[in-house]
Amino acid sequence: MAELLSERRFFIGEHAFAAPAQESALYIVSTPIGNLGDITIRALETLASAHVIACEDTRVTSTLSQRFGLKAPLLPYHEHNAERQRPRLLAALAEGQVVALVSDAGTPLVSDPGYRLVRDVLAAGFKVIPIPGASAPLAALVASGLPSDTLLFAGFLPQKAGARTRRLAELAIIPATLAFFESPHRLAASLAAMAETLGDREAVVARELTKRFETFQRGPLTELFAYYEANPPKGEIVVLVGPPAEVVPEVGEADVEAQLQVALARMSVAAAAKEVARQTGRDRAEVYHMALALKAGGGESDADTGPERSDTP
Repeated sequence: MAELLSERRFFIGEHAFAAPAQESALYIVSTPIGNLGDITIRALETLASAHVIACEDTRVTSTLSQRFGLKAPLLPYHEHNAERQRPRLLAALAEGQVVALVSDAGTPLVSDPGYRLVRDVLAAGFKVIPIPGASAPLAALVASGLPSDTLLFAGFLPQKAGARTRRLAELAIIPATLAFFESPHRLAASLAAMAETLGDREAVVARELTKRFETFQRGPLTELFAYYEANPPKGEIVVLVGPPAEVVPEVGEADVEAQLQVALARMSVAAAAKEVARQTGRDRAEVYHMALALKAGGGESDADTGPERSDTP
């Protein structure tokens, strides 16, 4: 049975709370994206019980530790030292310790090297336990006003213009709201590239989420580009771009005629044309004339179609 740790404490204001013992595992702990009040009780319990907290920047995470009286040692873990630090974390798990992984803000593994650690931990036979919480793309999405049923998180776009355009072209046909991280100095250029490659879709630039100067700028991509070209932003940024407009495939003439044959068997020419035009998206007047031709070809006289002519669009 995995070793269980003795209770430790964390503080909220002047109040101390005992953290329950945690099973030895790698805990993926989400932390606030700006407002420290967004930390969850479960995250505090986990961090208070950890033998070691692996973090991107010890200076950032130490602010969180000081705020809540966390005593676990901080171990730097980022893209430049990950290969060197992973064996140390695996060794800690082999000793039955509790290891927590945090990012500077939000949910780990989203645009950071944490997924390699998770893969190695799982391959070594240890448990990985998620501690959910804040996420900048989701926070931006729910306040954006854009469709939220399908979301594709695309991270940071490539810095070079050619690679950025190719990446956007790959994303252009995906029927989902697209979410990007972006830096302030690249925002205007990225918005221009999005407008050119994706079309002038509705979009939202969410800045400094959960912080004092949180802002949402909404509008077509071309308008957002013009605004931020004239007003360079500061802070952490999420860009959301609405899905492409739904394209109704054109129905061929043979299919329209087939539907008209069925409709004409049970209703007048005008009614059949109206129904088939609605179903196929074809011009109603065009469908009406096709229906007349079919009716005439079926042996009907012009007199048979006279009453419906007054209904033609």
